[in-house]
Amino acid sequence: MKATIWHNPACGTSRKTLAILEETPGVEVEVVEYLKTPYAADKLRQLFAEAGLTAREALRLRGTDAKEGGLPAADGDAIIAAMGANPAYVNRPFVETDKGVRYCRPQDMVREIL
Repeated sequence: MKATIWHNPACGTSRKTLAILEETPGVEVEVVEYLKTPYAADKLRQLFAEAGLTAREALRLRGTDAKEGGLPAADGDAIIAAMGANPAYVNRPFVETDKGVRYCRPQDMVREIL
């Protein structure tokens, strides 16, 4: 099974999720460091839809200036555009397998799609 994780190595939850993926037999892991390789808007829409989240629910406020920039009150398209320009606005980690997409907070959520 292939699993893609949108990963931030500075995030403890992201590191724990990656460890679960790497320790699971039969899982081939692709790591996308999204701060280095930003998301495309269409990919964000797809991830959020499959994870059952809105862009607002996936918006990271802690450690960013998203709140000061008015993003919590913005519409989904504006939030996604901002996330494309500044990937730090995306909460993490997201994991995608052929069984679906999960926003892995807590990290054990990843087990649902393995």
